[in-house]
Amino acid sequence: MIPLQPEAAARLAAATTSLAFCWKLLRADGVALGFTSHDRDLVIDGLVYRASPGIAPSAISLNDGFDAAAMEVTGALTSDAIAAQDLEAGRYDQARVAVFLVDWEAPETLCIGIARGTLGNIRRNDNGFAAEMRRETSRFDRAVTEQMSPECRAQLGDRRCRVDLAARTRMVRIVAVADPVTLTLAESEPSPNAYACGRLRWIEGANAGFESEIVASSGASVTLREPPPFGSAPDLTVELREGCNKAFATCRDRFANAVNFRGEPHVPGNDLLTRYPGL
Repeated sequence: MIPLQPEAAARLAAATTSLAFCWKLLRADGVALGFTSHDRDLVIDGLVYRASPGIAPSAISLNDGFDAAAMEVTGALTSDAIAAQDLEAGRYDQARVAVFLVDWEAPETLCIGIARGTLGNIRRNDNGFAAEMRRETSRFDRAVTEQMSPECRAQLGDRRCRVDLAARTRMVRIVAVADPVTLTLAESEPSPNAYACGRLRWIEGANAGFESEIVASSGASVTLREPPPFGSAPDLTVELREGCNKAFATCRDRFANAVNFRGEPHVPGNDLLTRYPGL
């Protein structure tokens, strides 16, 4: 059960109400979208909630457990603001969602929170799209402690790694595209294979806002793990961030950061007991 203030409980128990469902969707790239089940647009905290039903009231299922899949939002996403190509490209992956009730006559006077979570699996159907909504309790599925590993468990540049990425991030233009994953840049890499395991962020063009993983770099050429959602083209600006293969030797020799290495490089592997003597 969702605890309600007396005034809110009374409004819900009334024979007639002026309540409408709203849901706010915040994408990872910062784009915010609002939708309401009311027949007119609503403005709440400066965000316009469009009168295009994002969910049906009967499509929300809640329980008081900690099961990560205990909540689903199965109503179709029918707004023109949600384009099929953006969904397929992954712009809505891990988007944060808040579902709540408001008084459509005076949205600022009443707001009843229903659910919060992130978008999970998104699928197309005859009416548009349907989405799974993962509850905040899905965090309880995460491992409590880290597993021992010869590789570093930190991410390059995070608070545990402490490598300053400001000098290792560059704005570069693409001058040629050899194939969907191989790009030639206007500048060469600062050191051999410096961008391997790094990230390329698209600044211009149809892919603006997306990031691509880099698997290798050589001179002025970089190779992406997979093609960007909307293809690539010359004369576009991208942001390149150096990468790290998480090996201790790389941390020590290239970044001079062995003191912050978050792994166990000298721990024997699982094959220790099966090795022949002397190996």
